[in-house]
Amino acid sequence: MLSTLYKKKLDELLTTCHKNIPANKVNDKLITHAFQFSLDAHKNDKRASGEPFFSHPYEVASIIAKEIALDDVSVAAALLHDVVEDTKFTLKDIKLEFGDKVAEIVDGATKIDGIFENYELKQVESYRKMLLSMTSDIRVMLIKFADRLHNLRTLEFLSNPRQIRMAQETLEIFAPFAHRFGLANVKAELEDLSFKYLDRPAYDELAKKLNEKKRERDRLINRFIEPIRQKLAAEGYRFDIYGRAKHLYSIYKKIKSRNKSFDELYDLFAVRIVLDTQDKNDCFSAYGICSSIYIPNPDRFKDYISLPKQNGYQSIHTTLVSKEGKMVEVQIRTKDMHEVAEKGVAAHWKYKENTNINDQNLENWMKSVRESLENASKDETSSNIMDSFRLNLYQDEIYCFTPKGELKVLPSGATAVDFAFDIHTEVGYRCIGAKINGKIVTLDTPLKSGDQIEIITSKSQTPKRDWEKFVVTHKAKSDIRKYFNTEKRVLAAKGKEIWDKKVKKNKVHYSEEVFLKVIHRLKHKEISQFYYEVAHDEKKADEVIEILSDAVKIQNLDKSPQLTEKIAKSSDPAASFDKFVNDARAQQNKISIGNDSLSDLQYSFAKCCHPIPGDEVIGFITKTEGVKIHRKNCKNLVHLFLQDPHRVVDINWNDSGIGDFTAGIKIIGEDRAGILNDITNTISKNYKVNIKSVNVVTKASMFEGNFILQISNLKQLNDIIEKINQQEGVFSASRFDE
Repeated sequence: MLSTLYKKKLDELLTTCHKNIPANKVNDKLITHAFQFSLDAHKNDKRASGEPFFSHPYEVASIIAKEIALDDVSVAAALLHDVVEDTKFTLKDIKLEFGDKVAEIVDGATKIDGIFENYELKQVESYRKMLLSMTSDIRVMLIKFADRLHNLRTLEFLSNPRQIRMAQETLEIFAPFAHRFGLANVKAELEDLSFKYLDRPAYDELAKKLNEKKRERDRLINRFIEPIRQKLAAEGYRFDIYGRAKHLYSIYKKIKSRNKSFDELYDLFAVRIVLDTQDKNDCFSAYGICSSIYIPNPDRFKDYISLPKQNGYQSIHTTLVSKEGKMVEVQIRTKDMHEVAEKGVAAHWKYKENTNINDQNLENWMKSVRESLENASKDETSSNIMDSFRLNLYQDEIYCFTPKGELKVLPSGATAVDFAFDIHTEVGYRCIGAKINGKIVTLDTPLKSGDQIEIITSKSQTPKRDWEKFVVTHKAKSDIRKYFNTEKRVLAAKGKEIWDKKVKKNKVHYSEEVFLKVIHRLKHKEISQFYYEVAHDEKKADEVIEILSDAVKIQNLDKSPQLTEKIAKSSDPAASFDKFVNDARAQQNKISIGNDSLSDLQYSFAKCCHPIPGDEVIGFITKTEGVKIHRKNCKNLVHLFLQDPHRVVDINWNDSGIGDFTAGIKIIGEDRAGILNDITNTISKNYKVNIKSVNVVTKASMFEGNFILQISNLKQLNDIIEKINQQEGVFSASRFDE
């Protein structure tokens, strides 16, 4: 039997379901059983706030029923979504009690729980799981949104590091996902709550300013909408009209992106007109009425009714000039459009008998992102994949056309090359130019909504490496990387042929162990890289053959003084870096905890981030190695801090009395006459900095150099790096790191 308290909670949940979910999609027995089962399963568990753990699945189910409004299966699954992970019950138990469909959704939610436990290593695989969960049942993701939303509403009870981590994850992934699913209200609240914990001073300041201006804003809105209200009523329309303030995070982003103050922004609120009609043409008639009262800004008119967004959003957006000269954004839509605008894909549950989302745009989007992840080249890094993935999630859209009038939806900022790859990978590979609205343009020209694009191709054309710098779609980036990785494999095969012929010609015999040892000592990370470089420069093969010939005569690589000397003359970046770090640290008189010297304590420097004097550092007390010193921005330190914050101690470099420290810059550039002289002049003349040593290696037409400098502070180092990056012929300049 349920207690009076829980009986009341169950009644409230059922009432909410009947109010928001179509009657034919509410099974009271299913929801009551799930309520009782979850309550019993979690009866001994507590949340960080001290509340019974059951309060969390209950609130998640309430969000599903009220704010997203799905169906009874979703509400039951929300009540049970933590049972398998946090209690003794298994998925088999859920299936026996509630059937396959509820069990599938609970299983999907469980699989993508703890998605950020190892953020760097597991994130790509985690998002694959997210996308696969959408394929099986899109309700899994909608429950995850509700789960994350309630966790953020109760974030105050977690430690500060966990608050920051969860808020950052939400801004980067969950809010963009909610945006793509059309959950406008959920997305806005996720962003505002994350903003609150990531930058509390800015959040509080904006909230205060909005509140101070509320009366003035309300008066302006009322004066603005009254003539529209009267005219629409006189024309016989049934409608709601009201003003709403933009949410805090969107205002914050506008301030940052436009580099304006709060008082300079005019679009802090919008007026919304929701028409009770099934005829979308009424929206255009209402726009005509509005523009007959106020002057419209023609540059700020958007018709999302004729061309809906990929998440199904439809509305007319316009900006009108009020009698006081204020610019006011106005949105006009029908009630059905408003339902989709607020609840996105979840709105389909109200209008469709089956629970399969029949939204072709969203399906196409999910398919494209899923394929991008599944087909990602093994050579692509996780950060490359995820950066492109986030772009797909959160960019505004533009609408362009092929010469035959076929519509293509692309992210804002897309170029002709993005358009070409969207048509087909081979079209992208072969494009040499483009015509936008009949005019020939460069391939990096950004496209605009309404543009008609004709791609010009050539059979002899191949992708260029600089394309990746300006394309924005994941497909274009992935296809370009895939091409060059394939090209690299082809050249590596060619290099192997060259190598085999030279080995045969010189009659060199060697073991694989010796061969690997030689190429590793010569700075080739793997055999394929060595073959690739041989394809570019056959002298690389001659160099290794000469060394192997010596090794065969002596029969022992490690005992060959001639060979050791020969290899030692080759640039060894690890040795150079170790020497650089040791020299840098030797200039300082040890380190200290606060005012206490560490000279009597065991300590060592972390190899994951290689701190040197000038870096902000922090210590972590280990169990066996004393104090381990990390840079404050070391990624591993975050993990250690979350494990045990009490073992983290403040560390300072002792003042050497000199005020300078040793720093290194790694520079890669074009191997042309005079470039090194240009770089050294930039460093010594512009910044009066002493260059302690320079180590340069040339490869084909490129050079790679490590410059060791005597620096006053980190700002000076960053200024020098920025200046060098601007020099002609320099491909990249960065801090010297292992």
